[in-house]
Amino acid sequence: MDQFTLITSLAFAFLIAGMVKGTVGLGLPTTALGLMTLFLDPRTAISILMFPLFFSNAWQMYRGGDIILTARRYLPMAICLAFFVWIFVNITIGVADWILMAALGFSILLFVVVNVTNIAPNIPNRFDMPAQCIAGIAGGIMGGLTSVWAPPLVIYLTARQTPKDEFVRATGLIFFLGSIPLAAGYIRAGLMTSETITASTLVLIPTFAGFWIGERLRHTLSEHAFKKIVLIVFFLVGLNLLRRAFFG
Repeated sequence: MDQFTLITSLAFAFLIAGMVKGTVGLGLPTTALGLMTLFLDPRTAISILMFPLFFSNAWQMYRGGDIILTARRYLPMAICLAFFVWIFVNITIGVADWILMAALGFSILLFVVVNVTNIAPNIPNRFDMPAQCIAGIAGGIMGGLTSVWAPPLVIYLTARQTPKDEFVRATGLIFFLGSIPLAAGYIRAGLMTSETITASTLVLIPTFAGFWIGERLRHTLSEHAFKKIVLIVFFLVGLNLLRRAFFG
């Protein structure tokens, strides 16, 4: 792939990922990685994802307001997520690409299943802390390997019947905190090279352009219809990653 095609493909991937993030509040890594792995190896794709992941969630967290209150409420989940992301990004940093693609494909399909079926029993207040820890640990394990940690956290937030605005605040904060040990692990392993850092910086432009478009779509387009299209695309992307992992 020549440089112009690569730059154009990256810009398109992050524009679409930003739109998804701006519209539904999550899905940036799922979208960006699903598109980038069509033309890049998984580790390079995750390295390029780092800055958009970090800054988009920081912005979402800031825009959501009530940062201190949100941090206090979801502190157990945030701590478990960050700790297990750090552990598993270091444990799994050298796994083969096919394993990473299989794990990523599985994570994306799980994300689709969670959103389509809403499989989430009601969690009473007395079980909130253990549920947060379980969700954080599961998300940390998945996130440390693939950088996609949304499914367990979405199950928890849905089970707690979290209002929409609080859902956006919580995901922004928790995903922001999770991105720190993920980036640290990639830097420690030497995977954040000057090339990937440059690319990760440049794709912030289409990411935030897409985020801005997505926020406007949230107010003018049926979120249900948009989410349905996104989930269909994610389903196809997940199946393709599994195909590539097991059949080449």
